[in-house]
Amino acid sequence: MPAEAPVPDHDVVVVGAGPVGLLLACLLAQDGIDVVVCEQRDGDDPRSRAIGIHPPGLAMLERAGAGAAVRAEALALTGGDVLSAGRVLASLDFPAERPVLVLPQPRTHALLRHRLDLLAPEALHAGSTVRGVRDEGAFVRLRVDVAHRRRELTAAFAVIADGVHSDLRTDLGLGWRRRAGRAGYAMADVRDPEAGSRALLHCGPDGLVESFPLPGGIRRWVVRAVEGEDIASAPGFRAVIRARTGTDPVLGDDVVPVAFVAGQHLARVPVRGRIALLGDAAHEISPIGGQGMNLGWTDAGRLAAALTAALADGGADLGDHARRTVRAARTAQRRSAFYMSMGTPARGVPLVAREALIRVLGSGPLRGWAAGLVTMRGL
Repeated sequence: MPAEAPVPDHDVVVVGAGPVGLLLACLLAQDGIDVVVCEQRDGDDPRSRAIGIHPPGLAMLERAGAGAAVRAEALALTGGDVLSAGRVLASLDFPAERPVLVLPQPRTHALLRHRLDLLAPEALHAGSTVRGVRDEGAFVRLRVDVAHRRRELTAAFAVIADGVHSDLRTDLGLGWRRRAGRAGYAMADVRDPEAGSRALLHCGPDGLVESFPLPGGIRRWVVRAVEGEDIASAPGFRAVIRARTGTDPVLGDDVVPVAFVAGQHLARVPVRGRIALLGDAAHEISPIGGQGMNLGWTDAGRLAAALTAALADGGADLGDHARRTVRAARTAQRRSAFYMSMGTPARGVPLVAREALIRVLGSGPLRGWAAGLVTMRGL
């Protein structure tokens, strides 16, 4: 008689304890699934990256039991204004029934981690670096380094949620294809007691400047890079904002803007057998438009349901999760590419045409549709 397959150590191992991996773990733990999260970092990540929480993402946070805590700390945006050369081209309002929240990622991460600790106190394995993942047919085997010692874990399924630069995705040969939409930016969070509750997008002739209020009297400035301009130093960053918007932000010389390149990629194969990619490991979405983390959360909600069903029937089929992941990512990337195009430097006829389009999208008949587009309706 053939030997029976060994019983896996766990139902699901999630690689990566970012906001998306943690939310998936919370959803699984709520359903009684034995889940372990392997995270390379031993401490917190203090960087404030994603801040926007759109309605689909908030729905997943509610489902994971973290919604109330997030709402209590987040700032609800009342709307956003699009400007050019000091003129308001369009204004959108975000109704209470479809809110857009802003909360720095470290706080969102901390609230999800606290929720997971309540649901499954032993689930998070900090300081655990996964070096390899192999689908053995009946289960998945993972090679993990913990405190300079190698060990193995087995699971019915493995979920790779270790970010855009995933080595595991590369090792598995799942592909990584560039999509339209790429530009350089710099951002900085500064004190602003009068930040208010509306986002401001300056789509002027010299390039995009975004301004978002954050909880606690903080404002985030985001500036699109243009060749020849200094946006890497506080004085240069401030000068560019002043030149493009007419606003002179209170920006001390000790503030160091964070430069980054917003790119877009999509994994060719987000699911192979018992291994699934999730979040930024499956798709990189430009942060302009704030869709990446929220899209990862909606993917996590769908994947949690597929994993629960597969574990219940003893199979390995994750249904149409891969197809729906690719379709949603392509839609989000098209939207982000459009948002990025609205912030490119422009003069003459292209600038006039862009401003006319923005006015049309902000007009009465289309304002509701445009607000739904901005708040990720349909994703």
